[in-house]
Amino acid sequence: MPDMGTKTADETGAEATTDEQKVSVATTDEVTETEAVAAEGIDDEPVEATRKEGPTGVGQGAGAVVSAALGLVSLTGSWIGTVAAARETLVGQLETSSSASVAKQVKEVYGDAWQTTALWGGVFALFALVVGVAVLARPAFGAPGRPQAGWIKSVAWGGVALGVIGLLLAVLKYTGLLVGLPSAS
Repeated sequence: MPDMGTKTADETGAEATTDEQKVSVATTDEVTETEAVAAEGIDDEPVEATRKEGPTGVGQGAGAVVSAALGLVSLTGSWIGTVAAARETLVGQLETSSSASVAKQVKEVYGDAWQTTALWGGVFALFALVVGVAVLARPAFGAPGRPQAGWIKSVAWGGVALGVIGLLLAVLKYTGLLVGLPSAS
């Protein structure tokens, strides 16, 4: 086996290069390529590294999605609204005697639960409305030169619309104008 630091001649008489010479040649090739790239004015740094750091809009996007989700919950109902309505039903059953009139029993057992459900729907709708409006108003108080992404505006407007619809339905349910209690008299 030949020594790594010496040159050897193979059977054809051609001189073989050592590993050290190969490394030296490869390093020289890399240096000349780097110098050529630098001479042309091409920068190897990624575009993201040269970009100015600033707000990314992640918070606004999250706020828009939260607004839309709260608006959807205000329309479909929530776990807390269901639990509060069941509690009101139980309280109505406990407070109403069996000798009370049918109208009073219906109001105490079912009416208060219905209004509680409407109240919780209205709370979620109001939160959706507030968060959506805050997301839409944020660019006015943030970096004025950076426009808000289109999808953020769309989702936030969706949250505001769902919040308005949910609030309107909650008021109509609470007042009895929409699917009110049946008359028991």
